[in-house]
Amino acid sequence: MLTNITVPLLGLVDTAVLGHLDQPDYLGAVAVGGNLFSILYWTFGFMRMGTTGLAAQAFGRRDDFAQSALLVRSLLLAIGIGLLLILLRAPLVSLGLQLMGASENVTELARGYTEIRIWSAPAVLCQYTLVGWLIGTQYPRGPMLMLILANTLNIGLDLLFVTVFGWNSRGVAAATAIAEYAAAGLGFWLVWTRRPTDLVFDRRLLGQMADYLAILKVNRYIMVRTILLLLSLAFFTAQGAQQGDTILAANAVLLTFLMLISNGLDGFANGAEALVGESVGQRDREHFRAVCRTALRWSVWGAGLFTLLFLVAGGWIISLLTSLPEVAGTAREFLPWIWLLPFAAVWSYLLDGIFIGATRTRDMQNTMVFSVVVVYLPVWWLSQGWGNHGLWLAITSLMLARAASMGWLFLRHTREDRWFAGN
Repeated sequence: MLTNITVPLLGLVDTAVLGHLDQPDYLGAVAVGGNLFSILYWTFGFMRMGTTGLAAQAFGRRDDFAQSALLVRSLLLAIGIGLLLILLRAPLVSLGLQLMGASENVTELARGYTEIRIWSAPAVLCQYTLVGWLIGTQYPRGPMLMLILANTLNIGLDLLFVTVFGWNSRGVAAATAIAEYAAAGLGFWLVWTRRPTDLVFDRRLLGQMADYLAILKVNRYIMVRTILLLLSLAFFTAQGAQQGDTILAANAVLLTFLMLISNGLDGFANGAEALVGESVGQRDREHFRAVCRTALRWSVWGAGLFTLLFLVAGGWIISLLTSLPEVAGTAREFLPWIWLLPFAAVWSYLLDGIFIGATRTRDMQNTMVFSVVVVYLPVWWLSQGWGNHGLWLAITSLMLARAASMGWLFLRHTREDRWFAGN
């Protein structure tokens, strides 16, 4: 949980640094560019989630070779995909910015942001793999150290590049790219120190092409699920942009709150991933049930604390993040939606962790398809007359739909003892 909270704290610092400049366009540009990179990078989020589940099950079996081979092959995939994203950066960025539909000035500022940020692609995808493997092998302190380094460095460089050098949104992009490579370097060192002492590093660890295709095949469902989730958030940003730069900037402020909620509560889900995976690897049903009960209890307490935080201090936090009166006032108008989100979203976050640990990734894909197609888009279409309130209603409905559909499958798998069957 401490590891995950550092991620949105960085977003809060980015927002605060840019939110005190003389116009909202810089904040809007980072919101647009950040959403674009969320889609580009988290399309391959299976490098983190899939690695966690597979590593946890290998850890449960005490299979050192399987753990090491998974790490080596996943890292090679991450580097290859990252380099491919750099090669294809021009068409990807142009298409993404066109689909976002922001104003001309915001789009140009976002283009400058993306031209710098794209160079961090190999480091980001390697981080996904390293973090997933470390969590799966039950060493969550490693990812915490990686993200503390990344975010501390990023915050310092943000202040230097933006407030001292005056680089605005381009400075935020440069700070982020440098920090990503620093964190990846620390991650490589951490997994090296945790390698099995009796493991022989030979060509078997590299595997054959079929081994890499197998990793992609196992994770294709997570990829589809993640793309749908990211497209939903990008659609949210794009629809807000069409209502003007002030709405776009205000939603960017509030989305940092949502990121704080999701990353904080995901700490319990990450723990569930590792421990559920270990239970499945050992075929220990009692341990599986104990993990689910404990993770549920802590997740509910966490959701309550986040709700209390934003009820008591939400307005004050907004004033810290931006000094632009129109942006702050608009953000406060829609703040009540943030009060609802912790308890709307906590169930799907927890169930994601359980399903990832058990490698029930097809279920994750199918419930996301249902939630987006049957609930999210129809709710948005029916509530267009409500403006930005309709957008927030749609995103809240998406969270509730995911919780309901995944909860139904969880009860069904538990009742029919499917968690330990072949996935």
